[in-house]
Amino acid sequence: MLPFFTDPYKNELMYSAIARYHFYSGNIDYKDTLEEVFQSRSVIPSVEIGSHFYALAKQIGNHYSVENLLAKHTIYPFYAPFLSKQRQHEIMNDVQGDGKGLYTRLGMVAGGICKKDRLYYCSQCAQTDIDKYGEPYIHREHQLQGIDLCAHHSGQLKKYPVDFKTQSRIEFIRFEAKRMDFSQLQKMEYPVYLEIQVKLARMAYQLLDVGIEAFSREEIFKKYRLLLREKNLITISNQIRQKELFNTFQAKFPKGFLEKYDSELIEEDEYNWLKILTRNEKRHVHPLRHLFFLYYLDKDVEELLHVGEDVGPFGKGPWPCLNKAADHYRQLLIHHVTITRDFKSTAPIATFECSCGFIYARKGPDKSNEDKYHIGRVKAFGDTWETKLQSLANNGNLSIRAIAQTLGVDSKTVKKYLFIDRQNEKSESKVSSPMLQQYRQQLLEGIQQYPNDSRTQIRERFQREYTFLYRHDKEWLFKYLPITHTKKKTKVTVDWEARDHEYCLKVKRLYKELMILDKPVRITTSIVGTRLGILSNLEKHLDKLPETRQFLNKVIETTKQFQIRRCCKIIDQMLEKKEPIRLWKVQRKSAVKSHHFHEIKPDLERYIHKKREVDKYEHTTG
Repeated sequence: MLPFFTDPYKNELMYSAIARYHFYSGNIDYKDTLEEVFQSRSVIPSVEIGSHFYALAKQIGNHYSVENLLAKHTIYPFYAPFLSKQRQHEIMNDVQGDGKGLYTRLGMVAGGICKKDRLYYCSQCAQTDIDKYGEPYIHREHQLQGIDLCAHHSGQLKKYPVDFKTQSRIEFIRFEAKRMDFSQLQKMEYPVYLEIQVKLARMAYQLLDVGIEAFSREEIFKKYRLLLREKNLITISNQIRQKELFNTFQAKFPKGFLEKYDSELIEEDEYNWLKILTRNEKRHVHPLRHLFFLYYLDKDVEELLHVGEDVGPFGKGPWPCLNKAADHYRQLLIHHVTITRDFKSTAPIATFECSCGFIYARKGPDKSNEDKYHIGRVKAFGDTWETKLQSLANNGNLSIRAIAQTLGVDSKTVKKYLFIDRQNEKSESKVSSPMLQQYRQQLLEGIQQYPNDSRTQIRERFQREYTFLYRHDKEWLFKYLPITHTKKKTKVTVDWEARDHEYCLKVKRLYKELMILDKPVRITTSIVGTRLGILSNLEKHLDKLPETRQFLNKVIETTKQFQIRRCCKIIDQMLEKKEPIRLWKVQRKSAVKSHHFHEIKPDLERYIHKKREVDKYEHTTG
């Protein structure tokens, strides 16, 4: 254990505290400092986080722990909430040892954006540090990727005038006041971005104050789902409305903002970072982009702490039966819910059906737990309710209003169902009367008397009998009426040769139109048939259309052919603008997945070579 150590200040990077220790210890060789602090002369200092924290905590005092140093004096809390529980555990092991897999697990190598190649400071924070402690120090919130302003003063961060590239790998840089610029008047690089930059800086600072195990990627995803559902961006089938999300997300930021922060979005790219972030994939998404997403959702980190998890638009089951006539009223007995969409508002509508026959529905999503006891509309009351209604009505001592209150319905509903019951009773008595037998007999005699009459003619001859039986005994009526004879349709002969010639001309014309589109589309039988309205014939009768079939076979594209054509179009545009051709840029603009792009890369290289040879020849001959 060290006899003394320069205890880190609030939000000071551990790297900065060790740099101050080296200065005050009087060591000349940085390796001596490394050995004293880490008990190893081969440790490579790291600004953002570091390694060998187990040895470090042991050396600088028992009141420090690995968890405390990681949470209070590194930038790890900026990344922790967006990592899986397993990844958080792995990183804890990394920092205690040599930290070889640390930055890869964080995604800072492959997924890093807006990387900082210098140390940054806020002149007002530095002056406050000098006034309070007698010296400036390196604040961790000023070193975060993508954060350009101070969260405390909203001022532009400044570069400390020491370049990492010119320093020894084991040298610790200590802030010195004489090298710092304390002027506060400065011109903002992008004034139109100021409001967003300030909010991002404050959210980033909030992340540093959140416990490193308070969140995980799994929990964050569930919170995002709830917030997206509140914005009506999740469908009835629990899918995110990606197109609408993309459009509204882009509209939230000023033009050029996302590009400035290496976060440009391409809608056609199935692996753009917005889709990855909202699909809970295992791929890492940089914390800055999570902050962009929170800004879009109009939330900050502290508000996110209090957001619940998404449990669907109507919460978790079981749900209550709300039949006031049943003994199990308000008991949670309904285990399944059917969710549909309101065709006007696209809001979800849930239908709940109990075994007692009571069926009710309501529009969602639910805003609180009490909403589950609310009925939007009753679809069916069921036998239990109707039996209770008859029992109360037969009592004779209760008014219509009292019955309605007991059953939880309107007085008009009680009258309606009592009226229906009485009508059914009258109908049943009427059907069982001798009149039914009389009308049956009369109609049968009429059918025998006029054997060649159609159903329409029988109905006109025996209107009274037909109408009565139609209302009260329809099944018997249609059983004994004459059989309906359908007319045979006249078969139409198709001139396939003329149709083939007509189709071929249309397909050729459409092909030319498709090939000059700014946004290429793959030429398939489906797209040709759909756009021309002849898909059914192309699918079922292509053998009768030889001319059309021959042309289609020439122009129909495989996926690979289409990918090559799309990339070649982008290459042509680059050449036309005299831009340097970078294949990685071609892949990004064409949104072709990496494993597919690897397959077509030789074709693209040949195409580029050919185009350059043509240009060279034209230039020489010209």
